[in-house]
Amino acid sequence: MDDLRIRRTMGACGIAAGLLAAVGVPLYFVYSGAPPASNVLARILLNILTCGALLVFLTGLRHLIRGAGPAFEWPASLVFGAGTAYVTVTLVAASIEAGTVLQRPDGTLDPTVDGPLAHANMLLHGSVARLLTAILLVAAGYAILRSGVLPRWAGWSAYAVAAVNVAFVPSLFFGTDAADFYSAVGWGNTALTAALIVYWALAVGVVTVRRRPSRGLTRLA
Repeated sequence: MDDLRIRRTMGACGIAAGLLAAVGVPLYFVYSGAPPASNVLARILLNILTCGALLVFLTGLRHLIRGAGPAFEWPASLVFGAGTAYVTVTLVAASIEAGTVLQRPDGTLDPTVDGPLAHANMLLHGSVARLLTAILLVAAGYAILRSGVLPRWAGWSAYAVAAVNVAFVPSLFFGTDAADFYSAVGWGNTALTAALIVYWALAVGVVTVRRRPSRGLTRLA
C-alpha cells in the first residue's frame, strides 16, 4: 500500500474505533444491577470490533511516525508495542466477561464484579490498561510533536490523555465498587478514562483522512 492509502485506512479505523466506543460505552450504564446476557454480549462485541479498528489505527500511526526518519524508529516501536499489549489485555478481559454470562446466561451475574475471575479481571480493565495506554500516548505525543507528522494539538492531547490515565493507575488501592468514580473498577476508571484513547483516535482519524501528506514536515531531534 502507498502512503496515501495507509493514511486513509488509519484515519478510517480511528474514526470507526471512536464511533464504536461511543455506542458501546453507554451500554455499561443501562442497568443498575446485573445486566441481561444480551447487553453484556452486545457491548463485548462492540469492544472486540473497537479493538480491531484500534489495532489497524495504531499500525498506521507507527508507519506514519517511522516515515519521519530513523530518529523516530524507537517511539514508533513503543507506540505499536504498547498498543498491541493494550489491545491484547482488553480482548482477554472481554473474553473473561463473556465467559461469565455464557456460563450463566440468566442475567443473575454482573461480569464486571461477579464470577471466579472478576476481581482479577478488574486490573486488566483498570490499572494495567491505564499504564499501557499512558506509555502508548506519551510515545505518540513525543513523536508527533518532534516530527510534525500530525498537528501539534494531536501531540499535546496525547500527553493530556496519558496524564489522566497515569492518575488512575493507583486506583487498585481504592476498593471494588463499580459505582465509585475512583476505584479498581469504578466508572471513572474503566468507562470514562478507558474511552479517552478511542476518542483521541477518532479526532486523529478525522484529521488524517482530511489532511493530505506534505513534504518537509519532519523536524529531526
